[in-house]
Amino acid sequence: MTPRLRWAVIGVFALANGINFLDRQILAALAPQLMAEFGLTAAGYGDVILAFSVAYAAGAPLAGWLIDRAGLRWGSSLAVGLWSLAGMATGWVNSVQGLMACRMALGLGEAGGVPATGKASAAYLPPRERALGSAVFQIGLTAGAILAPVAAQMIARLYGWRAAFVALGAAGLAWIPLWLGVERRVPAPPGEAGGAAAGVQGILRDRRYWALLASNVLLMAVYSLWVNWTTVFLVREHGLAQAEANYHFAWIPPIFATLGGLAGGWLTLRLSEGMDEVTPARMRTILLASLLLLGGIFVPWMPGPGWATALICLSFFACVASSVNIYAMPLDLFGAHRAAFAVSGLTAVYGALQGVFSPVAGRVVDAYGFAPVCVAAAVMPMASWGVLRAALRNREGAR
Repeated sequence: MTPRLRWAVIGVFALANGINFLDRQILAALAPQLMAEFGLTAAGYGDVILAFSVAYAAGAPLAGWLIDRAGLRWGSSLAVGLWSLAGMATGWVNSVQGLMACRMALGLGEAGGVPATGKASAAYLPPRERALGSAVFQIGLTAGAILAPVAAQMIARLYGWRAAFVALGAAGLAWIPLWLGVERRVPAPPGEAGGAAAGVQGILRDRRYWALLASNVLLMAVYSLWVNWTTVFLVREHGLAQAEANYHFAWIPPIFATLGGLAGGWLTLRLSEGMDEVTPARMRTILLASLLLLGGIFVPWMPGPGWATALICLSFFACVASSVNIYAMPLDLFGAHRAAFAVSGLTAVYGALQGVFSPVAGRVVDAYGFAPVCVAAAVMPMASWGVLRAALRNREGAR
């Protein structure tokens, strides 16, 4: 199979990621408006994020197992169909309870998104290219995150916030026939996934896997913060109107997430040249990114929304540079046969993190502002690198 055909499949899943994040981020873009309509405080908004996050975390291992079992073709189609219908249904809710129910259904469907892209990467790309593949997937996430505040605000202004959920949620239904058509023409190449296939029990018994899960929790706190709270931060801390925050600032940081993913994948590719093992190169990239993330400490003290957005951009850049390598590691360790399940663990703990982090962050913001939250999120990635380094070093020493 030619590289062009391999990367065509990766591109299709990057599009799925874009739709995934588009549907997810409509709520963040319209949060001030929905908080006013439903009488939600920052803590209440955090509880709505919790509903999504619990379902996302709980559904990820099941989604990973199902995709490995049913195959990439039908497993990914089911996930996209479910989250698209849930996103559309949000446009008809009339209560906080209904909003939470739709976010839970959205979380269940979107829990299959990252495991599916992980399995596609393991099946179609060799190990050295997988971080770069993750960066391409991040382009899709970025496109969705950029489009969400602008498109949601535009549709809400013209037709109301309900129309934004319905119209943008329907986009995923068009992806399914596209993917089925591409998959028929570009089937997964047998024997090219790389890595040793490991059963579920073998994965769960491996200490390196649990270190990856802990590392992901510590890293992704900063990602969860700015994915869900950028618009709210700009409105509360800098006195912007929701439309001004979305049109002028909130769409910019996701661009740097893509640049960070590409930089993280490229740097690992360069550092691993001539090496038999790609892990040391991944660890160097993760360390550099963790050091850059310390700059996020100063976001609340920036003199204006432009300067604050610049540091949020740096946080996105460094976080995703690290993340693309962490998400590639399960594929290196366990291969394509159980790739969806292996990656689903990272998805699950991210959902669990967000489920804990968002309600706590909301209450801290109500009481003290954003400063304590920003400081905590900025320093945690260094611990992420330390946990992973200790686990990999101990494993090597045991051999």
